[in-house]
Formats: sequence, C-alpha cells, structure tokens
Amino acid sequence: MAQNDYLTRQLAWFKWIAIAACILIFCSPAHVLAQGDGPRFYWKGLSGTNAIPVIGLSIGGNSNPLDPGHTVIPGSNFDATVASAGYARMFTLFDRAAMASVLVPMGRISGDLTLNGRAFSESARGFGDPLLQLGLNVIGPKSMKNVPDVIRYEPGFSVDVIGSLALPIGEYDDKSPVNIGQNRWYGRIGAPIVWQIGSWVPGKKTTLEFLPAVWFFTDNNDFVGQSLHTKPMFQLEGHLTRDFMERVWGSLDFISYTGGQATIGGVEGEKLSNYGAGATLGYQLNDNIQLTAAYVSSFNDSAAEDLKMDTFRVSLVFAWHPLIEGMKRLKGHE
Repeated sequence: MAQNDYLTRQLAWFKWIAIAACILIFCSPAHVLAQGDGPRFYWKGLSGTNAIPVIGLSIGGNSNPLDPGHTVIPGSNFDATVASAGYARMFTLFDRAAMASVLVPMGRISGDLTLNGRAFSESARGFGDPLLQLGLNVIGPKSMKNVPDVIRYEPGFSVDVIGSLALPIGEYDDKSPVNIGQNRWYGRIGAPIVWQIGSWVPGKKTTLEFLPAVWFFTDNNDFVGQSLHTKPMFQLEGHLTRDFMERVWGSLDFISYTGGQATIGGVEGEKLSNYGAGATLGYQLNDNIQLTAAYVSSFNDSAAEDLKMDTFRVSLVFAWHPLIEGMKRLKGHE
C-alpha cells in the first residue's frame, strides 16, 4: 500500500509539472504586435504538446493596433477590440525543442485621423492576417521527449531562433487607412532568451527573459491610393517573471521599438524610438487551462510623432498532451 501511495504521488507530481510546461508554451499571443510576445512564451514543454489559445484585447493609441510597423499618424485616435484564436504544437527537431504556431486575429477597429489633408472617421471589422511562427532551441537543454526528461529539465540559459511570417489575406479596403488586414507581407527573425534564476521548483521559478528581433515589411501599394513603405524595425522585449505560488505567477514587462521609418506617398515619417512597460498575472485554473491578464502602456510618448499605445489583454489557453491525458484516464479507473 505504501508503495502504491508513493507511485500515486510521483505520478501526480509529474502530471503537474508536465501540464504546467504544456500550458506555458502558448500562454501569450505572438500576434499581439503592439505589445510583444509576452512573458514565458518561450518556456519549453514535453514534445507532442498541443495548445489552443483564445485571446481578448482592448487596444487604443495613435497607430493602427494591428499594424506591425506601428505607423504613427500624429493626432490620430485608434481603438480596437480584438479576439484571436490559434494553435501551437511542440515537437523535436534535430534533438532540440521546436514549436510551430498559427494565430488569427478577428474583431473591430475604428479610427479618427487626418492623412495628407484628408480627414477620415472609419471603422472595419472581420479577420486579420494569420501569423505563422516556427521556433527552434539552439542553446540549452535538449528536447523533453519522455517522463525522465521532464523531471530532470531545467532551462538554465536557453536561446532559440524564431521566424515569423504573416499572410496578407485579412480584410482590407484600399480606400480606407483603417483596416484589420495590412495588404502586405511582413515577418521577423529573432532570438528569444530565457535565463533561469534560482531553483526550478513549482512555486519558486524565476526567470529573466529577452527577445531581440528584427521585423521586415514589403510595400503596400494600395494605401488610400498611395504607397506605404516601412524600413526594418528592431524590437527588444524583456520580462522578469516569478512564481508567487504553484498556480500563480507574475511578470514585470518592458518593450521597445526602434527604426521602422514609414514613407507614405513619398513623405517620410519619423523613426520609432519608443518604450512601453507593464505587468502580467497568470493563474492556472486546472491541469489543462491557464488564465493570463496583462496591461502594457507606452511611457515616452509626449511628442506628436511618438507611439502612444495602451493594451489590456486576457488569454485563456487550453493545453494537452496524449501521455498526460492517458495518465489521467488510468487514474480515473483506479
């Protein structure tokens, strides 16, 4: 009997840490372009993990919240209510942890602005541009492929390489500057870094995380009868995350954007040099579902050409792994 109790406790412990890792692989949306990927997005899970996020956002500022280039239009006022849904899967590639994901935004955006002497008060609704992403770990522990791997896993100092690509198939009206789709290809390359601080025990996990990335854009040649050209933009994101208890964690968040100078109809705008800060709180509802809430706001935005953006985000993520679900079924038949 004592041995059975011990095995039950061990299985419960493994199930907890494995499911926690599963949920954390997609706790934040890569398509929340105004505020970055978010904390703990690049934590690793058991190979074969699946995740489905449902994300709600309320975003306001002087740039289209779904424009990855953050094209600032001085004096403008944008407001968006967006929901996003997607799918992510962890797998092993060259004995390293890899993750593929897709996220599709949908919702409503409105804007009041003046562009080249024309005043617009427009709104749009529908689906945005799907964003595909592939990431591969290159420095750090190898992929978790079985139970012993999960139990022994500690990230230490981990570095990934990621590539993202948006498909320009979202709703777009070439007569309006207010759109959910962007009518151009865009993407990025980046190198997410996770640095473990202290012990790797549920309730005590602490990480320092960074994401340097460069965004690239093709031209939009149908932007209200003109051409929109955006130079490459550099993104730097940082997070200090900490477990408060086994099911609750928080993060202090920072993000900056530089470069990305936009030219509309031959008229050059200002380069971005903007910063934002905020906080994230995560709560694991049960073995498969995590709830995350975050708020981020720009803070060096006193000049008219500075990026002004405020975002409140709520994410509900359902994650599962066939091995863990099988363990739960076996336990239910005891």
